[in-house]
Amino acid sequence: MPAVTVENPLTLPRVAAPAAAQTRPVLGVATAPSGFEGEGFPVRRAFAGIDYKHLDPFIMMDQMGEVEYAPGEPKGTPWHPHRGFETVTYLIDGTFVHRDSHGGGGVINGGDTQWMTAGSGLLHIEAPPESLVMSGGLFHGLQLWVNLPKSDKMMAPRYQDIGGGQVKLLTSADGGALLRLIAGDVDGHHGPGITHTPITMMHVSVNPGAELTLPWRKDFNALAYALAGRGTAGTEGRPFRMGQTVVFGAGDSLTIRADETQESRSPNFEVVLLGGLPIREPMMHYGPFVMNTHAELAQAFEDFQAGRLGTIPAGEH
Repeated sequence: MPAVTVENPLTLPRVAAPAAAQTRPVLGVATAPSGFEGEGFPVRRAFAGIDYKHLDPFIMMDQMGEVEYAPGEPKGTPWHPHRGFETVTYLIDGTFVHRDSHGGGGVINGGDTQWMTAGSGLLHIEAPPESLVMSGGLFHGLQLWVNLPKSDKMMAPRYQDIGGGQVKLLTSADGGALLRLIAGDVDGHHGPGITHTPITMMHVSVNPGAELTLPWRKDFNALAYALAGRGTAGTEGRPFRMGQTVVFGAGDSLTIRADETQESRSPNFEVVLLGGLPIREPMMHYGPFVMNTHAELAQAFEDFQAGRLGTIPAGEH
C-alpha cells in the first residue's frame, strides 16, 4: 500500500491552507465494526454509528480487506440492483472486475477507481478475475456510496473508469505527505472524478511525524478515515488509528498528523479524506436502494422484481 506513489514528493505541486484559515475542530471519532459482504469478503463499516447529518451526502463506506487470500479463496458479490445514488470503488491492492446491465464495466487494479452512477437503476456484479481466484493474493480497497439529489435520482446510469495514472498527485507544504486527489478540488487543483453531488475525495499518505493542513470548502462537511497506521486529527491532537473515522466540525481548513512511529505493516499514516455539499433532503436507504420516500423505495423494489432495472446478460447467471 499504496499503488500510486512517487519517489520524490517535492517535485509535486504543494498545497497549504492560508494562515488565517479557521481550523475545523474534531466533533468525534467512531470505530468501524467488522462484518462480511457479498460472498463473504471482510469489510469494516466506516460510518457505522455516525449521525447522517455529519455524513450527508455520503451514505456508507466499507473498507474491503486488507486480506491475503489463499488460492481459491477470493470472493466478490453476486448480481444485485442499485437505484438513486453512486458507488465509488477505490482499489488499493488486487484486481476487481465490474460488469453492469447498462453496458458499463471494466477491470480495476491497484490505484484505480470505478465510479458508477446507478441513477434510475441497473444490475451489476463485482468479482475478482478467475486468475486471482486461482492464484490468491492481496486484496484491499474501499467502496463509498454517494447520494444523489431528488432531481438526479432517476437520471440515466453512467460508468467512469479512473485509472491510477489519472489521479492528481500533490504534496503538503513541507513535502511530508503525498495526496492522491480522486475527485473534487483542493487549493485550485482538480481530481479526475466527475461528480453530480459536489464532493472531494482523496487518499493521503503522511510520513511519520509529519503534519498535513489543507484548505477545505467551508460549505462542505469533512471526514477522515484511517486505512492504516495511527495519528491525530485537529489542532487539539485527537488520536485516531486504522479503522476509525474522524468527524470534523465547521471551518475552512483541516489538520491531521502522523505519529512519530507507525505499525510495521504500513510505514506511513494512510488516510482517506472526504467532504461534500450536504443535500439536505430526506434520505430513505433500504438494501441496494436510496430514495427520498418509502413509496419510492417500494417502487424501486417493484421495478427490480419486474425486470425494469435491467437483466443479467446471457450466460452471466
